[in-house]
Amino acid sequence: MQVQHTVVDRVDQVADDVVSLVLRGDGTGSLAPWDPGAHIDLTLPNWLTRSYSLCGDPTDRERYRVAVRHDPLSRGGSEYIHHYVRPGRALQVSLPRNHFPLLPAPRYLFLAGGIGITPLLPMLAAAVDAGAPASLVYVGRSTSAMPFAGELRSRYGERVRLVATRRDGRPDLAALAAELAPDTLVYCCGPAPMIAAAQAVFPAAYLHTERFRPAVRTFAANTPFDAVCARSGRTVPVAADQSLLDALHHAGHPVATGCREGVCGSCEVTVLAGRPEHRDDIGAPAGRMYACVSRSLTPELRLDL
Repeated sequence: MQVQHTVVDRVDQVADDVVSLVLRGDGTGSLAPWDPGAHIDLTLPNWLTRSYSLCGDPTDRERYRVAVRHDPLSRGGSEYIHHYVRPGRALQVSLPRNHFPLLPAPRYLFLAGGIGITPLLPMLAAAVDAGAPASLVYVGRSTSAMPFAGELRSRYGERVRLVATRRDGRPDLAALAAELAPDTLVYCCGPAPMIAAAQAVFPAAYLHTERFRPAVRTFAANTPFDAVCARSGRTVPVAADQSLLDALHHAGHPVATGCREGVCGSCEVTVLAGRPEHRDDIGAPAGRMYACVSRSLTPELRLDL
């Protein structure tokens, strides 16, 4: 994984359980460019790597901004950031990747739930700057639990509708869909129930979603297979109770890791031969697979490793 060296410039409390980190380059050059919807992997000093959506200004090549919600069931990433990351801390970050790009459209509707606001912030800014009619429906338990709510209200005014569910209840997405012009692209990021509700009422051809947790799906029972590493000439057996990612790591092939749930794309590998069984939630491009969750439909996969 190519890395960039950054320093934490600011740590701001932006909601009850959310902090934003502003990361600046370490002075050796500009940070890599990115487009709305992109995310980066942060390599933390506790040896964990976690993915976060970029929510700053894509034109600012000196700084990245991410926001991190403290998850009470944290596997160590959000907890470390909230308790230990302070200004001046050096952090390695990956190059930006984008599995949730903003496509050209005559008009947009953005639907955000909680921390799902992060990839949509720069999307709304880009749409407004392009002169497209765009609005945001932003849902959270309360306004104090909704990161960047004040920033959004002051910058976009009536374009933004804040829905505090403890006060207002849940928004009527069916009513929103009924009022929508037919050529409107809808971008939705939030918890699984919100995404399911959006999928039930908005046309699939116009709805784009991003998840922070994988959808619950059922697959056939795992079977063992071999991963043939073309460059090294090694064959790595993958047991039925083992992920391809773990098998490669144990064999000395360091593949980048992030979510380990098939939603971030950090562990992408190139498939030269064989048929992968894709179990990710982001849609692996042709000839690629995500080693943390996906497996093989053939006894052997030949990988560019």
